[in-house]
Amino acid sequence: MLELRIAGRDFGQPVLGEVFATVARGDRICLLGPSGIGKTTLLNAIAGLDKSVPDEAVIGRDKLRVGYLFQEHRLLPWRSLDANLKLVGASDQEAESLLEQVGLSGYGHYLPDQLSLGMARRAALARCLAVKPDLLLLDEPFASLDPVMAGELKALIAGILDSCPEMAMICVTHDGGDAEILANRLWYLDGKPARLQWDDAIGEPGLIDGLLGALRDPDLAGL
Repeated sequence: MLELRIAGRDFGQPVLGEVFATVARGDRICLLGPSGIGKTTLLNAIAGLDKSVPDEAVIGRDKLRVGYLFQEHRLLPWRSLDANLKLVGASDQEAESLLEQVGLSGYGHYLPDQLSLGMARRAALARCLAVKPDLLLLDEPFASLDPVMAGELKALIAGILDSCPEMAMICVTHDGGDAEILANRLWYLDGKPARLQWDDAIGEPGLIDGLLGALRDPDLAGL
């Protein structure tokens, strides 16, 4: 589905080193690593938004529909939620159905600034789904949300992924608990320049915290 052959600094990208990986349909990847290490940079490279990384370093992207949920909702503030969804191709009926899917039935006429942060993020998720993505990119989707709103959004995303088993996901997060709920695969990014220090399927979910503890311990970097 997708192959990464990012040569990092050879491309003039100062943060990323060599990142070689593949993403298959149905992969649900949580991408963790220290703050500021380059997780969002890697996500932007995958999405084609980082022009220091050439297109040929992300093989297969041109054949995929990609939905990207940014940390900011990036909805057009002067347009209603319905209008925001229609701008990416949703019909009237699809816009209504998508808003219902994310728990915003009846809010189609609202402007983004009339919503809480959690509601705006769900509306942005609906916009991602409107493109019928093969690959869903999530950049810290639970940041700045209170535990209740974060839990609701987490459950919503997990349900969407379960209902679309062919959809792949890469979710940037700092919380191993998110991987427990959302992921079947773990990436861990670290180093200067940043490289994938871990890329493997998740076995028993209860082992994630122990694995992350070892990865974060420089004395066990060779795990």
